[in-house]
Amino acid sequence: MSMGAGAHRGCAPALLGVEQRAREESVEVQVREMVQGYGRRRILDGVTFTLDEGITALLGPNGAGKSTLMRTLVTDLAPRGGEVLIDGRPVDTRSGRHAARERIGYLPQNFGFDARFRVVEYVEYLAWLRGIPASQRPAAADAAIAAVGLSNQSRMTMGSLSGGMRQRAGIAGAIVGSPQLLVLDEPTVGLDPSQRAEFRRVLTSLPTSRILLSTHLTDDVEAVAQHVIVLAQGQIAHQGPTAELIDTYGSVDAGYLALVDVGDPAGQGVVTP
Repeated sequence: MSMGAGAHRGCAPALLGVEQRAREESVEVQVREMVQGYGRRRILDGVTFTLDEGITALLGPNGAGKSTLMRTLVTDLAPRGGEVLIDGRPVDTRSGRHAARERIGYLPQNFGFDARFRVVEYVEYLAWLRGIPASQRPAAADAAIAAVGLSNQSRMTMGSLSGGMRQRAGIAGAIVGSPQLLVLDEPTVGLDPSQRAEFRRVLTSLPTSRILLSTHLTDDVEAVAQHVIVLAQGQIAHQGPTAELIDTYGSVDAGYLALVDVGDPAGQGVVTP
């Protein structure tokens, strides 16, 4: 994707460095019999999966626990049972959480920002939150902004951006510092078709080794995701290659509806008539 004529001269080497690190480094993500909930309500029950390299789409109806799963994965919530392992280290310990957060970029569905911040200020602020040294923040922010094609808009305020550009700025904040795992919660909600198409182009160009993307839009899954996880009633109803789901059911949409309607609570990816 073109970075635009306004990209700073230092962006290209910085971005090449990000891509090289992403190729050289990867992150292993495992979830084992994970239990999560709020108060007395159990939201996730015995969730087990390994996140494959590439883009994985997380599908599920409202209330299935997608956002709860993502918040647990990025260490916002400690698991109530089972394990979440990032590179073999459980995230429910202080050292494990710290190590995981250095490797994870996260974009919540409704991410917060100060509308007066310029795009570059917003991304540099998130670089500070992630502990990137002050001397490295400008180059890291420039590289992240260039990666999402917003170099020409880097001096614009967040409040003045269109919905699609704002989502791209949010992704820039999530990828600053080149995390190996990127978690995006419903990133295309509220975008029009052209903005969604642009978002897909940005997403598939990112050097991050593993991306987990939640969505209600099955055409987004077919367009960008190599793998798919279907979550139903707090459990994994299916996990596997997107192509396998399409081969079995004819389309992601048909497979999703079959699995959610008559799913497989044991998580074996088998649908019974």
